[in-house]
Amino acid sequence: MERVKNMTRIFKSKKALSTVVTTLIILVVSVLLATIVTFYAINVTTNRTQQESLYMSNMHVWYNTTGGWAEGAFVLINTGGRDVVLQKITCRSQPTDWTNVYYFTTNTATFTSLAPTITQPTGSSISASVNSTAQSLTQASGVITLKSGYTLVVYINHPDSVGQMDVGTSIPVAVYTANAIWQQEANVEAAQ
Repeated sequence: MERVKNMTRIFKSKKALSTVVTTLIILVVSVLLATIVTFYAINVTTNRTQQESLYMSNMHVWYNTTGGWAEGAFVLINTGGRDVVLQKITCRSQPTDWTNVYYFTTNTATFTSLAPTITQPTGSSISASVNSTAQSLTQASGVITLKSGYTLVVYINHPDSVGQMDVGTSIPVAVYTANAIWQQEANVEAAQ
């Protein structure tokens, strides 16, 4: 009997954490782990998006009412810290055939005005008026690489489904890279 009393006393004398303290410890550990995971996710996504940064400007889409053809042009500046590969260009969400894309790159010029080429290209290069100066553009044969700090001038011949009835309406043009989609809208202008 004495032995049973001693065993009961031993079990009763053990000290343990209360239910409230245990619950608080579990909550604090859970919140701490969730905070660490959140900061890690923010760090990963922030580092990736900061590296690739493009700036689209001077967006134009023209429709030549006398010749019956459309043309688009824009300037793309790589302001990020790494080179970018342009995988696809779309007009009204329709992919543009690379044979209809003409471009040139530079790291020294700033572009303020683009003008339609007026005549349709017949070979692998065309001449376009950029900043009131004739520039020779090369036909794209596939993806286009844009170095960090460089500027790309792009002309698109026959953007998908742009017609005379679209003059004055706004249409989207988008550039796809590995990590993002860069989109801007332009009003279709009449070219003479």
